[in-house]
Amino acid sequence: MTKLGINIDHVATLRNARGEGHPNILEIAKIVKDSGADSITVHLREDRRHIKDQDLKMLCKKKYLINLEMAANIKMMNIAIKNNPKFVCIVPEKRNEITTEGGLNLNKNFNLLKKIVENLNKKKIRTSLFIDPTIKNIKLSKKIGAKCVELHTGKISRLVKDNKNFSNELNKIKKCSKFGKVNNIEIHAGHGLDYKTTKLLTKISDISEYNIGHFIIGESIKVGISNVIRNFKKIIKQKWKLLVLVLIL
Repeated sequence: MTKLGINIDHVATLRNARGEGHPNILEIAKIVKDSGADSITVHLREDRRHIKDQDLKMLCKKKYLINLEMAANIKMMNIAIKNNPKFVCIVPEKRNEITTEGGLNLNKNFNLLKKIVENLNKKKIRTSLFIDPTIKNIKLSKKIGAKCVELHTGKISRLVKDNKNFSNELNKIKKCSKFGKVNNIEIHAGHGLDYKTTKLLTKISDISEYNIGHFIIGESIKVGISNVIRNFKKIIKQKWKLLVLVLIL
């Protein structure tokens, strides 16, 4: 069954804007879990602009299924090992970016990534690589030792929002997803996803997880976070209804 991961970074952004303890990260994490999320994503950035070390520590102690997004460096690897989240997703990181811009440069960072993935795998922390959707990146991810990748969906999300032709980008994601599955690489999708783009991507049966953050937090101001999560769960569930129907026919 396809899973839904919820990124709660911007709950921390809101909290930090006032410099107080509200909204409470642990309370929101519980609501997210109770609303049907399969995992909770937090990105512990170098500059700690939203999620703090204490947030990660408390969330992992609660035994939630935490997906830690982190930069590719030894210091972050050691933080991950210390806190022992269920999952890790290694992402590129620049201090001056507003949000993650594109996937990892696997060629440039091959040896470092291989070392980090090996060490996290030894600790039984499932580790994925955040990559641009290319076959080359899937092949390199396998060589690095990753059993899972998250395809950067920022480009297709922007094309869909701007009502521009997205067919080439959709085909890239389809090909990568199929190639990944054949090569025993679990395929996730994330970045910039909203209702429309997620619904579009559910046509790709090889995607096993969607990770969504900014849209959910923004939309929750209007209708509540539980309702937004349930809406996404319905969209993802519809994918499996269609797949079952195809198999029956």
